[in-house]
Amino acid sequence: MKGKKRERILRVLFKNPDGSLTIYRLAKEAGCSHPWVIEFLKTLEHKKLVKKTRVIDAEGLFTYWLEINTYPPYREYNVQNPLYILEKTKLKYALTTYYAESLTQHYLFPSRVDIYIQEKDASTWHNLLIKNGLVGKGNFRILLDDNHVFYANSKKKKIRIVSAPQLILDLLREQGVAIEAAQKLMKREYNGIIQ
Repeated sequence: MKGKKRERILRVLFKNPDGSLTIYRLAKEAGCSHPWVIEFLKTLEHKKLVKKTRVIDAEGLFTYWLEINTYPPYREYNVQNPLYILEKTKLKYALTTYYAESLTQHYLFPSRVDIYIQEKDASTWHNLLIKNGLVGKGNFRILLDDNHVFYANSKKKKIRIVSAPQLILDLLREQGVAIEAAQKLMKREYNGIIQ
């Protein structure tokens, strides 16, 4: 849980990079204790990534996040009309990587649908996806992670998308051209705080 708490704090810091959050508010939004947040902020300040709750090196902070992050467990499917399924479902999800980037800044070819889901919905998603496709390497991935991954997500064209910070992290993890897309998005979102 230690790693997930750190990631929650990073997610909140990146959504509020200007230092306007109090430590108390940061702790509340991250679902962490006040002393834990203070301790973690000291670590980030020592690395010269933040000053109190203000992000001073966005690129460095993403690099740090990438170092402490582990790829979440996932399952793959091959389904027809994946966006149609997302538009129609009442299940909670948040789209990330290629399709999310394409809806956000139109740089990458949307080659695969990756969504975060709640663990409690995993079997319901499985049944929905096999009803509309097949199990195995394909064009659709469901990812299981901490529920805080849904923090500050948005909706575009009836599709739920992860927050910009989460999308940047997920693109950085993908490697290849996804890193270029992540860097473009990082410049757009954090222009004044990239070293």
